[in-house]
Amino acid sequence: MADEKRDYYEVLGLKKGASDDEIKKAYRRLAKTCHPDLHPGDKEAETKFKELGEAYAVLSDADKRSKYDQFGHAAFDPAYGGGDAGGFGGFGDIFGGFGDIFGGFGDIFGGGQTTRNGSRRGESIRVAVELTFEEAAFGCTKQVNIPRTEVCDSCGGSGAKDGSAVENCANCGGSGTVRQQQRTPLGVFSTSGPCPRCGGRGKIIKEPCTACRGSGTVRKQRKISVNIPAGIDDGQTVSLRGQGNAGTNGGGSGDLLITVSVAPHPEFERDGSSVLYAMHISFAQAALGAELEVPTLDGKVKYTLPAGTQTGTTFRLRGKGIPFVRGGGRGDQYVTVRIDTPRNLTEEQKKLLRDFDAAMGGTAAEPPEERRGFFDKKKRKK
Repeated sequence: MADEKRDYYEVLGLKKGASDDEIKKAYRRLAKTCHPDLHPGDKEAETKFKELGEAYAVLSDADKRSKYDQFGHAAFDPAYGGGDAGGFGGFGDIFGGFGDIFGGFGDIFGGGQTTRNGSRRGESIRVAVELTFEEAAFGCTKQVNIPRTEVCDSCGGSGAKDGSAVENCANCGGSGTVRQQQRTPLGVFSTSGPCPRCGGRGKIIKEPCTACRGSGTVRKQRKISVNIPAGIDDGQTVSLRGQGNAGTNGGGSGDLLITVSVAPHPEFERDGSSVLYAMHISFAQAALGAELEVPTLDGKVKYTLPAGTQTGTTFRLRGKGIPFVRGGGRGDQYVTVRIDTPRNLTEEQKKLLRDFDAAMGGTAAEPPEERRGFFDKKKRKK
């Protein structure tokens, strides 16, 4: 049987000679990923969890680790003259302390954190808000409607009718949790869970509040004003602390998380704090230069385009971009020039272009004979 087991160092992802601190950290990190409370009914996770516990029971004990390093699994296998299951008699102590290791599971996996007295932090609420390009750039105020749980006004969150008695649960002693032990071939496993009698509250309510039916919270619809900061980008989230669902049994409220979706702009594009814009100009403007009026988020501004500008040229307008979401100042606007080729020219315009092309030594002075129309040929004969 010894040859069927994995190496204990391999189980913990360590090399032989690892320090006690490395063993402890590796065990805690891996045990959290396969704890039975997180994978109810998952036999594979349960098996892996037990394997981790067995490896930790040996490697965390100096005497057992010394024997294992010398003889391997045979040191604890009766078939090889080793110790029996008693060699792992410390399992009960190991797993009895899981409350310290896994006490923060609520926060790790998104739920409210439960404490020993049964108090639980409220769940956070997530909503999506759509913004225009300008609202995201300069900031705005939005109203969001959310349904959320709040502390009951009638009982102040106690869940008990006004003036009625609230007693500590005799089953859990007011802690809200009970410990259960399960004996297995590998030892005694000890796990903690909510008290079934009081539901994890640690209190027994004789007369429940009629407004909240003993839960201590009620469901309400609220309109919340949200200040969207200037410079926020698509997909980013604004957090309002304590504006989520109310906690239970004295736990704090969760948060309100507002994720923004920025609608595209018909003219501008965004790249971080920069604004990108394509400016269409004529051939004459590009060749001779021009005084342009360039659209920006602040309105139109004048820009002197130098003569001989080529298509694809980009110039920068400083401070005309997106405000920085943290700190003062703004990004820049980058304007890329696109030269439009004229269409549907008149005969006079075509002649002028041919004359210009001829003066520049070009080859477009006359169109090829085969491409001339019937009336063009008649005119040339005359």
